[in-house]
Amino acid sequence: MGTTNTITMNNLIFRQLQDPESHTYTYILGDVDAKEGVLIDSVSEQTDRDLQLLQELGLRPKLILETHVHADHITGAWKLRQQTGANIALSKSSCIDMADQLLGDGETIYIGAIPVKTIATPGHTKSCMSFLFDNKVLTGDTLLIRATGRCDFQEGSAEQLYDSITNKLFTLPDPTLVYPAHDYRGFTSSSIGEEKRFNQRIGGGKSKEEFVAIMNSLNLAYPKKMDIAVPANLRCGSTDIL
Repeated sequence: MGTTNTITMNNLIFRQLQDPESHTYTYILGDVDAKEGVLIDSVSEQTDRDLQLLQELGLRPKLILETHVHADHITGAWKLRQQTGANIALSKSSCIDMADQLLGDGETIYIGAIPVKTIATPGHTKSCMSFLFDNKVLTGDTLLIRATGRCDFQEGSAEQLYDSITNKLFTLPDPTLVYPAHDYRGFTSSSIGEEKRFNQRIGGGKSKEEFVAIMNSLNLAYPKKMDIAVPANLRCGSTDIL
C-alpha cells in the first residue's frame, strides 16, 4: 500500500501517501468539520486505496488537483471524477480542455474553511503549479528534497525553473514545510529554509548560470512510461481514446 504520514490540526487533516512503483506522493487535504477533501497528484493504480481512505476519514472529495502533467505515471483523476463527481483542476497553462477548472497564479481555493493558494511555478513543465496552505507547500516536481525537477522535456526551461524557485518558493518563510511529488531516497518532507541552504542543484545561493549548467549536464534517462503517461494525462488520465 505504500507509506503514509498524517498531520491533523484543528479542522485540517493532511495525509501523504506513496505509490511504490513510481515513487509518487499523493496528498489528501481535508476539512473535517465541513467533510470536504481534495486529492493532489493521484495515481491511477491507487484509486481504490485513495477512495477507501477518503471514506474512512469522512471526507467528500471536492477537487482533484494536479501539480503538473506527469510523465511517469497515469493520474487517477479521470477515474476519481467518474466515481465521485469531484472536479479536476490544474494550471491553465496545461491547456487541457477536459479539466473542469483551469487555475491561474495567485488564486485561492477553499476546501471547507481551509484556504489553498495557487502558485504558478513553471520550469519542469509549463503547467507546474504549487499549492500553499497552513505552513505547508506542495511543490510537485518543481522543488524536490535536495533536488529539482528536470527541464529537458514538456517545454521545460532551466531558466524558468530557477526563477520559479528563487522568486516564488524561496520567498516563503523558511519554516514552511515542503512536500514534493516524488522522492527516491526515502525522504518525505523538507522545509524552505533547508532547501535554500542544502539543495544540491539550486541551494547555497547558486546563480542562474550555475543552475542552468548543472541542469544541462544531468543526462537523465528517458522516463519509462512517458509515451503512455503524457498522452493519457493530457486527457486527465482518460485512456478511452488512446
